[in-house]
Amino acid sequence: MRSKSFLHAEQATLAWDVPGLVAGVDEAGRGPLAGPVVAAAVILDDMRPIKGLADSKKLSPKRREALYDEIRARALCCSIAEASVEEIDRLNILHATMLAMRRAVQGLRLKPTKVLVDGNRIPPLDVLAEAIVKGDAKVPAISAASILAKVTRDRMLADLHIRHPEYGFDQHKGYGTAQHLEALRRLGPLPEHRRSFAPVAQQCRAEA
Repeated sequence: MRSKSFLHAEQATLAWDVPGLVAGVDEAGRGPLAGPVVAAAVILDDMRPIKGLADSKKLSPKRREALYDEIRARALCCSIAEASVEEIDRLNILHATMLAMRRAVQGLRLKPTKVLVDGNRIPPLDVLAEAIVKGDAKVPAISAASILAKVTRDRMLADLHIRHPEYGFDQHKGYGTAQHLEALRRLGPLPEHRRSFAPVAQQCRAEA
């Protein structure tokens, strides 16, 4: 008969060795001057592979949209979350990004045993996590998360463009292009602009 200590050791080993669900996490929108930062978490289904997953920035908008629908249909589960402009200005963009990532992981219907995060920082989580530099080009689940986050945020900026077409959000998606900076100088910041970002802060001071 096996001793209690041996049984406990065997159970711990088995629990450690049994592969669990792995979630990929990525974000979109750290750099822009306007709009929220969006994060996504995805647990892919090994039995239903998705072809063509890649870093969202390397894909055409049309291809991203097609993969978005396929990921939503085929993944075991996925979650999309955001941190608002107000949270970005209050916390700073790094902490707001970590907050959005944590919300995305917490929103998963299934709890992963490990989370793989694109980049070199990990949000505070209650599960094992690993940061992978350029993970959106290396890990399919992170690629899937990058696509969901990018498409979601681009749709938000397309809606913002409909409300404020004079800023050209459909073109620059909130990034600090010459077109955007000129509109910001000419028209002033919107509530959706990040006051903690230098070009917007400078314009606010100029108008004060």
